[in-house]
Amino acid sequence: MESALTARDRVGVQDFVLLENYTSEVAFIENLRKRFKENLIYTYIGSVLVSMNPYKDLEIYTKQHMERYRGVNFYEVSPHIYAVADNAYRSMRTERRDQCILISGESGAGKTEASKKVLQYYAITCPASEHVQTVKDRLLQSNPVLEAFGNAKTLRNDNSSRFGKYMDIQFDFKGAPVGGHIINYLLEKSRVVHQSHGERNFHIFYQLIEGGEEDLLRRLGLEKNPQQYQYLVKGNCPKVSSINDRNDWKIVRKALSIIGFTDDEVEELLNIIASVLHLGNVQYGGEDSGSAYITTETQIKYLARLLGVDGTVLKEALTHKKIIAKGEELMSPLNQEQAASARDALSKAIYGRTFTWLVNKINDSLAFKDDSFNSKNASVIGLLDIYGFEVFQNNSFEQFCINYCNEKLQQLFIELTLKSEQEEYEAEGITWEPVQYFNNKIICDLVEEKFKGIISILDEECLRPGDASDITFLEKLEDTVGGFLDKNNDLLFRNLKEAMCMSENKILTQCFDREELTDKKRPETAATQFKNSLAKLMEILMSKEPSYVRCIKPNDAKQAGRFDEVLIRHQVKYLGLMENLRVRRAGFAYRRRYETFLQRYKSLCPDTWPNWDGRLVDGVSTLVKHLGYKPEEYKLGRTKIFIRFPKTLFATEDALEVRKHSLATQLQSSWKGYSQKTKYRKMRQSAIKIQAWWRGILACRKAKRRREAANTIRRFIKGFIYRHQPRCPENEYFLDYVRYSFLMKLHRSLPKTVLDKSWPTPPPALVEASEQLRKLCMQNMVWKYCKNINPEWKHQLEQKMVASEIFKDKKDNYPQSVPKLFVDTRLNGEDINPKLQQALGNEKMKYAVPVTKYDRNGYKARNRQLLLMANSAIIVEEGKLKQCIDYSSLKGISVSSLSDGMFVLHVTCEDNKQKGDVVLQCEHVIETLTKVAICADKMNSININQGSIKFNVAQGKEGIIDFTSGSELLIAKAKNGHLSVVSIAPRNNNLYVHFPALLSLSSLFGKC
Repeated sequence: MESALTARDRVGVQDFVLLENYTSEVAFIENLRKRFKENLIYTYIGSVLVSMNPYKDLEIYTKQHMERYRGVNFYEVSPHIYAVADNAYRSMRTERRDQCILISGESGAGKTEASKKVLQYYAITCPASEHVQTVKDRLLQSNPVLEAFGNAKTLRNDNSSRFGKYMDIQFDFKGAPVGGHIINYLLEKSRVVHQSHGERNFHIFYQLIEGGEEDLLRRLGLEKNPQQYQYLVKGNCPKVSSINDRNDWKIVRKALSIIGFTDDEVEELLNIIASVLHLGNVQYGGEDSGSAYITTETQIKYLARLLGVDGTVLKEALTHKKIIAKGEELMSPLNQEQAASARDALSKAIYGRTFTWLVNKINDSLAFKDDSFNSKNASVIGLLDIYGFEVFQNNSFEQFCINYCNEKLQQLFIELTLKSEQEEYEAEGITWEPVQYFNNKIICDLVEEKFKGIISILDEECLRPGDASDITFLEKLEDTVGGFLDKNNDLLFRNLKEAMCMSENKILTQCFDREELTDKKRPETAATQFKNSLAKLMEILMSKEPSYVRCIKPNDAKQAGRFDEVLIRHQVKYLGLMENLRVRRAGFAYRRRYETFLQRYKSLCPDTWPNWDGRLVDGVSTLVKHLGYKPEEYKLGRTKIFIRFPKTLFATEDALEVRKHSLATQLQSSWKGYSQKTKYRKMRQSAIKIQAWWRGILACRKAKRRREAANTIRRFIKGFIYRHQPRCPENEYFLDYVRYSFLMKLHRSLPKTVLDKSWPTPPPALVEASEQLRKLCMQNMVWKYCKNINPEWKHQLEQKMVASEIFKDKKDNYPQSVPKLFVDTRLNGEDINPKLQQALGNEKMKYAVPVTKYDRNGYKARNRQLLLMANSAIIVEEGKLKQCIDYSSLKGISVSSLSDGMFVLHVTCEDNKQKGDVVLQCEHVIETLTKVAICADKMNSININQGSIKFNVAQGKEGIIDFTSGSELLIAKAKNGHLSVVSIAPRNNNLYVHFPALLSLSSLFGKC
């Protein structure tokens, strides 16, 4: 609370005891105005809460607000209804003493809403279980039910409570609500049959008509129009803008279900409500004799069905009065006025007793039924929501009782306030100073004093023989008292009671006890009953620790933000708020416990800042001396300091506000230094931990590596020793390592080309595997090489491979041919005679080469051209076709092993006409013979001879070619008739290196 003292110029003070001019009513109301304009509707007078009705929704009742006030000291937070509720709850728990919260104020001041907020606070903040939650729900849902049946729209309040309500909430040892009990006081039954202009009957009637389902209304015989019912039209106010009857009807039906009403009970309850409306519509006619008779038979039928009574009996009871004289029963007819009064009396009796039954039913549902629970040991918080004090030009009997009740509560309020003040002073050892205040005991005595009080005179007038009336009562009171006697008597004709006792409605059978018919004793008057119940209420309240909520309405127009000073001054006066303030301020305006005061203001004194280690009272004494308090400004009690003047407190608060700035600077610098040091320490400790951890990790890794290295060396040495043994646990690591090392070495030094014959030497265990790997590697390289060559190059290699298979290591000039590429032809198109080309036609020529032909007779050399076709070889002399040799008739081909270019085509000689073998010489003998072998498919028919070649000159005649080596090439006929060929000897065979791929491909190409 002290935290808001610095804003007092704008929003006033939160506690009226801090008003400097506390005796001024103007200052009091001005403080209310300041706070009201800022939507601060709550203000304290000590522990009393003053509440202003804002007539609008304020966002100060959320669950977050409830948590803010939960378990917090009363003065630590701003004034609120939750603070009062929480303070009562904590006092009940800690002191184990029953509490009560008294909510009072004029009608429309917000008493009912305040009681709802208290219940909601307990429902949300108290401990809960499944049973407790059920009780909470029923406590909360009892409000809409009681409001529907007991509240009505009046001129000053759209939801005015027309009965008094006191609710006890029972708590178990855990502080959870486990039950409740409601006591109702003086329901305004007269409102059932009559309402002033601008007012309405009880809410339930309008809710039923507006919200009831069509089937329900049809069964009850009702229409959706309140103007059709006499009991609802007298106030001429069926609709109210601030009330949604249809929505309220849904809330009430749901609440009845939660509280525990069965469907049958709800049905019978609604039957009673509907019967009251039908009773109001019962109309009378007058006979010549003056006797009344009922003119609305339809209403009697509805009433008979809804009330469960005989229609004839009810009809007679509404038009006759039963009189018992000297033991005899007589039926006396009623005139129209008397019959109407009897009808209204029955309506009021039915509704009033049903309301009492409703309260009892709610109490049954709230009662805690656990046998192990001792209700005597339960803690209780009472909640009193009493009707508002009002003064009209003409006050009814009910308003007289209401105002009497408020006077009794005011008397109790003054007594308990003075008592609590005096007890606090005595407990703290402070001398009590008597307080002058207005004691309203004389007003209460005027009403309730025996023999002389208004109630006694009213009862006496009701009991005296003769024609007692309001006039006779008025003569004694000298005032306006219309209807007082009738309402005080509250009598119901005997035959009407008998009719109700015969009802089949189970609720009415409980409301109208048959014992009433046999009881000869005259019942107590309404005023006496109310006085006695009020006395019991005072006893209940006196037995509990009270908390007060004084409600004020800011204006009669129910407008938000409007502050009617005249109206508020009137309420402040009759609520006794100034007397309460004077009592509170009679001695000291401000009192706090030592620890609270010292904790807040210790920074203002060097001796108490930052901490005080001695006794609290010594610390407070040191502090106030340093602040310069004068002896008359304060007193030190046993546990509290009492400050007499608000200006003393305000000066202290202002000094604290100045001190806060320097404290804030010091705290900021200290905190920054502390936070940075803490951050540095944490970082340093973290770094040390990380370093230690990392060093440990490194040491563990190093030790592990050393251990593994030692084991590896040990296993390696042992394996080396057993390396020649069969595989066993001792040498398996060594052998695996040797194999692994060889494979890794092989991986690093694999041959890069097919000509690279290098290969690492394998260990003995891998010789076979190494050879297989070498072959696979070579095949893979050849495969890759072959995959990447183009078709032309592949064809070249295929020819070279054929040449290699035929001539390699067999003919001396073969190595010279290896680096020379084979060509498709050795003759251009210009070298071949066109006539020959024409003669050949479309037949494709595969190869052409110039050759020298040696005649069979004389071996004369002649220039010729050798053409290889698809099926034959043709020898051509310029444009003449000299000889055509079919490949099928070609028996073989002979060639020498020397480096000459001579070769012989052996052909088949079947007759003398056939020419013999053909002797040819060509510079490109290797290429030419390779082409012939491929075209004729005679790779295996080429014979390489050493020394000489025999050939057929003609059929039956052979020729011989002799070959020798010499310094130069010489071809001539020898003396012996043979053809002599001198061949030049080859110089070297290193020409292989000029065409390296062919040497390897000759053996591998075919495998790919």
